[in-house]
Amino acid sequence: MLTHHRLPICLSLVSTDLPIWFTVETAATLYQKDQERFHLLLREPALQELTPQDPTTGETHSTKNNNHRLLWLEISPYRVMMTMQGHGSLSYRHLWERGVYGISRYWLRGDTLKPHESFQLRNYTRFLQLEGNSLPQRLELTYELWSKNLQLGCYVLTLQIHH
Repeated sequence: MLTHHRLPICLSLVSTDLPIWFTVETAATLYQKDQERFHLLLREPALQELTPQDPTTGETHSTKNNNHRLLWLEISPYRVMMTMQGHGSLSYRHLWERGVYGISRYWLRGDTLKPHESFQLRNYTRFLQLEGNSLPQRLELTYELWSKNLQLGCYVLTLQIHH
């Protein structure tokens, strides 16, 4: 059973102990895989990138990056996987499951002559809740990000799907 719906969403990521706050409001396509599994596909809006200061004027310039990135979430009440891929210099995949150390893998794209480099971090999912009757309406996920024995922050990922 594969059905899909085009819906407005709000996705936010906030760190509880670092100055990190990211929110995107856009339209996404929600695919229902079965009664409890869903895929959500959205295109991240173009990002503004800052270029270094001009040595002659001392000004920092802002340019619009037209490399749209795709964000794909696999959602169930038990686990969430989020994959971001695009033509930019960074791609990632996170796997979260309540009470489990999951994997956060990042790929860095450098010079086109060099192969892509990747590194892996661990995440510990403290809280995972998916709300909604037949279709998901709200997802809240709280997790810690770890590099070996060093904690790299606590984060809250919230997804609102408007029907």
